[in-house]
Amino acid sequence: MLSSANKKKYMELAIDQAKEAEKQGEVPIGAVVVDPEGKVIGTGYNRRELDEDATQHAEMIAIKEACHNLGMWRLIDCSLFVTLEPCPMCAGAIINSRIKDVYFGALDPKAGACGSVVDLFEVEKFNHHPHSIRGLYRDQCAQMLKDFFRAIREKQKAEKLAKKAENN
Repeated sequence: MLSSANKKKYMELAIDQAKEAEKQGEVPIGAVVVDPEGKVIGTGYNRRELDEDATQHAEMIAIKEACHNLGMWRLIDCSLFVTLEPCPMCAGAIINSRIKDVYFGALDPKAGACGSVVDLFEVEKFNHHPHSIRGLYRDQCAQMLKDFFRAIREKQKAEKLAKKAENN
């Protein structure tokens, strides 16, 4: 069982991954997979724009790396730490990889599949039901996303005003 201090440490690592995504112009979402002994076996951050691939979410990348490092697709008793509530695609990968616990920071009211929009982990017919723990570093994770999207909107507004001034 992971201690509170370790849970915070792993979420901080996921936040570091999110910051790396942001440096590269990606939505700041990061993820870390930890094995039952507490060893980090997979990390990832959003790469959708960089790779021009809709499947390149932080969770998908971290899960893929963890499977590679373990040499198997079953991540039994592993934990995932992610800065934003997983979407349906990522929740499906979490279920299919048999991850035990999912810790996430910010809620995703537009695409969250762990309770915000839908809770795929609670669908009885699925053969695996990960446990989700929401709100770890919630405020910090949410603020990162708000700041990122605010900066994009401000940049778009400035570009629009500059273009308008150019045309006048």
